[in-house]
Amino acid sequence: MNIIQIIPGSGGSFYCGNCLRDSKYFNALRAEGHQVTKIPMYLPLFADEHDISEIPIFYGAISTYLKQLYPVFRKAPAWFDRLLNSKPMMKMAASMAGSTNAKGLEDMTVSMLLGEEGEQKDELDHMVNWIADHCKPDIIHISNALLLGLARRLKEKIGVPVLCTLQDEDVWIDPMKPQFQKRIWDLMHERSKDVDVLVAVSDFFAGVMKDRMKLSDEQVKTIHLGVNVEDYQFMSVKEKPRNVGYISRMCHKDGFDIVVDAFIELKKKSGFEDVKLIATGGSTGDDNKFNKEQKRKLKENNLLDDFDIVPDFEGKEVNDFFRKVRLVSVPVRIGEAFGMYMIESMASGVPVVQPALGAFPEIIELSGGGVTYMPNSPKKLSETWAELLNDQDKLEKLSLAGYEGTRQKFNIHNHTKEIITLYESLRQ
Repeated sequence: MNIIQIIPGSGGSFYCGNCLRDSKYFNALRAEGHQVTKIPMYLPLFADEHDISEIPIFYGAISTYLKQLYPVFRKAPAWFDRLLNSKPMMKMAASMAGSTNAKGLEDMTVSMLLGEEGEQKDELDHMVNWIADHCKPDIIHISNALLLGLARRLKEKIGVPVLCTLQDEDVWIDPMKPQFQKRIWDLMHERSKDVDVLVAVSDFFAGVMKDRMKLSDEQVKTIHLGVNVEDYQFMSVKEKPRNVGYISRMCHKDGFDIVVDAFIELKKKSGFEDVKLIATGGSTGDDNKFNKEQKRKLKENNLLDDFDIVPDFEGKEVNDFFRKVRLVSVPVRIGEAFGMYMIESMASGVPVVQPALGAFPEIIELSGGGVTYMPNSPKKLSETWAELLNDQDKLEKLSLAGYEGTRQKFNIHNHTKEIITLYESLRQ
């Protein structure tokens, strides 16, 4: 098959689970012999993709933002758009908060869901025509439901099945003003009729979106995320230093401050003098003040020497990170639809310690590679870390179970076959 993936990028400035998900399926689908093309929106998926890709970035982050706020920019010449979508401008946008922070982008979110009726209708036509002229796809897969406004015009112009993944749309919508929230959920319900099927990344999140978007059971199918365990380097926890790790965007939403406070609590206990906190996952400009505060707390407790940030979090660097830690925690305040970092950790033999929120209990129960705790507080997280770090046999069992559970339950090759079967059923 000739498959199109339409994916909003993060620019590589922080650990983006959705970008990672789509990139891994891109590789796995190609390994199965299918032709797959990534169509990036807003920003490149990763830091270097704008340098090597021949495919344009549609709905460039800066251009789309300016045209939504200031109608005069909608009549700007083509060279101006090319300037805004250039490599230096994309890198600047990736380092800033505008494209990753929902507050203040309510009107643009509504406009995007309106599709051919929204302010970005010219860009929509540009994308659809480019795909029709250059790709001739058999299937189009949209990355998330906030992009459902693309589907109707894609089906009208190209005439192939369109499906859409569901993952963490609520995280974007919930911080918005209440009057926008209702309109956006209503629009997503209406626009869900334009796709052939919606694919949730966990049973938990399938339930959330059926409720929020008023969807029937028939409209939603669950296909878990996966990794290729061969991309990771399993190492026994006995061979690693007794460090705790964090791998996600270093921000308030993902609970980086909970990890820092838990680490400070842990270091007050006797017997943990050797333990360090190792963090990776990057950040945006919006997180600078927050992260300075975390460093200040560590400095006040004389723990800066026991804290290390790994700046890179892709490829070889992520394996280097996992070799340095015995445990990983990402205490996202409201939970998540899945959490790619969990299966990345377990594929590396690193047990996860997560709050019993969102899909975390579902993933841990299926894999056997971690524990949950509640409440999602620094004190409880610190206590859970201490218990596990003092029980090497239990850690080893969790490590082995997590690796085997990931290989069996979250193997990307198996889930890719599920997706291919779904694609084929839609084409019949």
